[in-house]
Amino acid sequence: VQLQASGGGLVQAGGSLTLSCVGSGRIVRIDDMGWFRQTPGKQREVVATISSAGNRNYADSVKGRFTISRGNAKNTVYLHMSSLKPEDTAVYYCNANLLDKTPTDEYVARYAWGQGTQVTVSS
Repeated sequence: VQLQASGGGLVQAGGSLTLSCVGSGRIVRIDDMGWFRQTPGKQREVVATISSAGNRNYADSVKGRFTISRGNAKNTVYLHMSSLKPEDTAVYYCNANLLDKTPTDEYVARYAWGQGTQVTVSS
């Protein structure tokens, strides 16, 4: 099972970016998906989460500016970020609470992470 994140980059304050994360492998089901971010010396913090039913939660710092959504195939999660601020600069990680199938046909519940994508907002 692999989560592949993309879409990070350098943007000016006030600009927008959309991050994408795709799950691949022997995935049977993905329940909650989310985005976290981390800056040097700080703990990873939750940015936004979305359930398989589409229920969304956001950190107070991003409410009204960020939107999390899932693709039709349900193995993809997006984070549309607008009105970006320099304090949004961080490495962004996607994650998923999922059920996969091993090569020996066992079902295993996993909490998987993507590799991280850098978002830098210049002032």
